[in-house]
Amino acid sequence: MSQLLRLGIAGLGTVGTGVVKIVRQKAPLLTERSGRSIEISAVSARTRDKDRGVNLSSYAWEDDPVALATREDVDVFVELMGGSDGPAKAAVEAALKAGKDVVTANKAMLAHHGQALAALAEAHGAVLRFEAAVAGGIPVIKALTEGLAGNDIERVMGVMNGTCNYILTRMEDGGLTYDEAFAEADALGFLEADPQLDVGGIDAGHKLSLLSSIAFGTQVNFDAVELEGIGSVTIEDIRQAADMGFRIKLLGVARMTGRGLEQSMAPCLVPANSPLGQLQGGTNMVVIEGDQVGQIVMRGAGAGEGPTASAVMGDVMDVARGLRVSTFGRPAASLVEAVPARASTPAPYYLRMTLADKPGALAKVATALGEAGVSINRMRQYGHNDDSAPVLIVTHKTTRNALDQALAAMEATGVVITAPVALRIEEV
Repeated sequence: MSQLLRLGIAGLGTVGTGVVKIVRQKAPLLTERSGRSIEISAVSARTRDKDRGVNLSSYAWEDDPVALATREDVDVFVELMGGSDGPAKAAVEAALKAGKDVVTANKAMLAHHGQALAALAEAHGAVLRFEAAVAGGIPVIKALTEGLAGNDIERVMGVMNGTCNYILTRMEDGGLTYDEAFAEADALGFLEADPQLDVGGIDAGHKLSLLSSIAFGTQVNFDAVELEGIGSVTIEDIRQAADMGFRIKLLGVARMTGRGLEQSMAPCLVPANSPLGQLQGGTNMVVIEGDQVGQIVMRGAGAGEGPTASAVMGDVMDVARGLRVSTFGRPAASLVEAVPARASTPAPYYLRMTLADKPGALAKVATALGEAGVSINRMRQYGHNDDSAPVLIVTHKTTRNALDQALAAMEATGVVITAPVALRIEEV
């Protein structure tokens, strides 16, 4: 291995140009900290002549990222193009087959192909690192694979999509409807080209599946993540949750149970005074619970040029130092296929519904809950119309299966005017 570490960067968007800036501006510091000089040999992007605010003329240019990945003067291939398949996957595979180390920020590619790519890296003596793929500048991958390697992980949870957290925060702080907060986020450029990746929980679900693999020694299985976006959350839910001391977050939760691996990404209520409850704006937070360390909380910017480029460079620096860690913290062949389990660990639930304003309506709802084994902790009525009554119920701990049984029985009573909204209350 030469003292010079040469990078090939594919993708010169916000993050790619951020990496170029760090390599240029902090070259002496990077050398001091890694013991090697780090330079960029070549780059690739869709458009060569675009003004990116950084001079690229000293680097070789490749129109084809696969050609970049296999250049002799590239030691580390940095993939920042995005996309679960197509050029990104082809280029990463080419780099690994050539025995080159790979650093990527591509959560979608890893969520769908992580197991195969991890095995490919090991087969060719390469490493595949992806700190920037999860929670931006928060070093959660490094924490799980290294700092917490002596722990059995009991639960991983967090807010992993800054756009959703921004929308929910603005709904509460600004008294905005979901549509108004969504439009504001869109105008600020926070949303993906396909907004459903954000508000539908898909982006955050990709991240959760990667953390689950590391935490529990399982093969990545994004398809087993229960996904529910934030589109059904109303300003009434926001206000009523706040009135009871809670805030609503798009929360990812993963835990291994006797039934299998639970992975869910859905709107949940969390205590307003908890670290997750106090998280505002586009910030991310990951909470990890280990049998030795207890609970640790990591908070930081989940996106943006600086934070994400920082995470990319963290991986590059580890490669420069000679740190060789399996992609998901353990050899790919040792990762097991976890049995997917629906998230049914008992928890309290928040229920909102509108009932017909007639005698016995509330009693029928209470009976449906009781017959399913669901007990009521608190019940409130907000407002009152001539023919309907909005009702809010907080249950004691119950399973989702029991709750679904109760909800089906409620629907059959004929007194429920609108389909009940059910949100899990997660203990933090």
